[in-house]
Amino acid sequence: MELQLENVTLATPVGLKNLLENISFEIDRGDRVAIVGPSGAGKSLLLRLLNRLGDPTSGTIQFRDRNLQEIPVLTLRHQIVLVLQESKLLDMTVAEAISYPLQLRGLKKTEIQRRVDYWCEQLHVPSEWMGKTEVQLSVGQRQLVSIARAFAIEPPILLLDEPTSALDVGRSHTLLHVLTEIAPRHNITILMANHQLDMVRSFATRLLYLEEGKLLQDLDAQNTNWTALHQQLVEAERKAGREWGESP
Repeated sequence: MELQLENVTLATPVGLKNLLENISFEIDRGDRVAIVGPSGAGKSLLLRLLNRLGDPTSGTIQFRDRNLQEIPVLTLRHQIVLVLQESKLLDMTVAEAISYPLQLRGLKKTEIQRRVDYWCEQLHVPSEWMGKTEVQLSVGQRQLVSIARAFAIEPPILLLDEPTSALDVGRSHTLLHVLTEIAPRHNITILMANHQLDMVRSFATRLLYLEEGKLLQDLDAQNTNWTALHQQLVEAERKAGREWGESP
């Protein structure tokens, strides 16, 4: 077992409500888990807890039978890598940004170059981008570079927060191929928050449905009624809109 969450709750600082409430599930090695739900359901918050960008108010998260909070943060983030929607390249060139975390891990130059070349080829990152900096790239291009950087680490667990939000259709299809065909060869377990059900349906072996901070469904993707799920999401979004005082 890779991850185990038991009664994980995250409250607001003033304790008025729970952002996440009694979340429990287990993730096995090699799972491809899609986290879906309406806006504000807690999908991104859940991923951030798994990467120690915050700690739960109560409950436990275990990585390979060890409490996450007992693992030094840097050690943990070598094992569980999170790609945010708005990842930065830290004023580096593309080549430097992808190489940097590998250098921190003490890999040899030849291995670093091999990984950079391999994952850039798999994700179709053009060689002409390598000398460019963050300001010379579009939002979608930066997102793709950030994904390549994460894959080059080849972590046991990869967390992706809306990774296709700024990608065009072609690059989204390329990423889907990497997620479903290439990543399993490297024993990478993936949890992905994504609102695009077509992408989710092609990617997932497991499906976690969150609403208002609660885990309402933990499904085998093969047995999911996708039409019903789509309608459930539409209704949940409408409900959220009404609660915020928007027009239905």
